[in-house]
Amino acid sequence: MKNLLLMTVSTVALAAVAPAFSADLPAQPIRPLYTTAPGPVAAAIYDWSAYYFGVNGGLSSGESCWEYLGSKPEGCHHPTGGSVGLQIGYRWQMGQIVLGVEGQGNWADLTGSNHSIPFSDTTNQTKIDAFGLMTGQIGYAFGNNVLYGKGGAAVTSNIHQISSTVAGAARKSDVLWGGVLGVGFEHGIAPNWTVGFEYDHLFFQPRTVKFSGNIGGADRIREDLDLITVRVNYKFGGPILLNIDP
Repeated sequence: MKNLLLMTVSTVALAAVAPAFSADLPAQPIRPLYTTAPGPVAAAIYDWSAYYFGVNGGLSSGESCWEYLGSKPEGCHHPTGGSVGLQIGYRWQMGQIVLGVEGQGNWADLTGSNHSIPFSDTTNQTKIDAFGLMTGQIGYAFGNNVLYGKGGAAVTSNIHQISSTVAGAARKSDVLWGGVLGVGFEHGIAPNWTVGFEYDHLFFQPRTVKFSGNIGGADRIREDLDLITVRVNYKFGGPILLNIDP
């Protein structure tokens, strides 16, 4: 307020005395008016280095093939359904190369079944109700986009069930560990928000599942799983502002 008052008083004083001085000054030639060149401009460069947290959802389909006692094929079925989950991770950007680590956990509702080939009265069923991924990433950034590949460990929560019209039913729950390979694309829609798409293939070593009860017996089961998900992330960091001369 003091500066504003001082500027106002000075302007009024100059306006009052200007006519008196102008009478004593010689006429001045008219000079062209030049504008000053614009100064440096602050440009935003998208930076992928940040912690991030987000949600994902999509469709999943797998294959579950059974062999009775590891020697008599019973056929395959395809557990299919949807999943929704969370992911958290961190990325480092070095030039256009982006490295990262991520953990992901999903609730799932994937089911599939088939009639056993050698046992016509029996149905084999697989249900996957959850899975998790722990992966490393390597990507290539261009502007506010990044294309990446990933790989690491995978785990699923499974329920296997045998249903027979003669002997009844038996089920076994287990946790299955394996590996995952995937690719994805992510786009920055705002300084802190990104949206992306990802495909992952989960693969597991065959293992023997033993059933108890009236049915009994054991099956050697081989499984894999394919995931397609849409992802939305919030990253705790924004673009870098650089002064670039025009």
